[in-house]
Amino acid sequence: MEEFKSGNTNTFYHTQGFRKLFVFQKAKELVLLTYKITARFPSRETYTLVSQMRRAAISIVANVVEGYSKSSKKEYARFLDISIGSVSELEIYYELSLELRYINKLELDRVNGLILETKKLLYTYQKSLRVK
Repeated sequence: MEEFKSGNTNTFYHTQGFRKLFVFQKAKELVLLTYKITARFPSRETYTLVSQMRRAAISIVANVVEGYSKSSKKEYARFLDISIGSVSELEIYYELSLELRYINKLELDRVNGLILETKKLLYTYQKSLRVK
């Protein structure tokens, strides 16, 4: 995991550095998978469940990136809190999608694996920011 560097004024560092974070890469993978899966949902869900799922997935990665640009570890940890909330929200949406028969158990297992991995990375990264 890349160490957080507060107060860095190098713009390139802030715009490129987050891409190296494993938590960013996994969160982005979760967004892309969510878009792929929800593209097959019934059109009646476009402005309801699909919209909520995509919004939650995007929020995970966006808050990792936004927090990375902050000047303090405390602020960054707060943005990771928001990401953790969004990943938990996405988790229930996928469970509902299975119950509504929009996805199958195999798809749920695949996405839940990625959700769990992302959640663990978020908690670990957040903890590392609070300890240092």
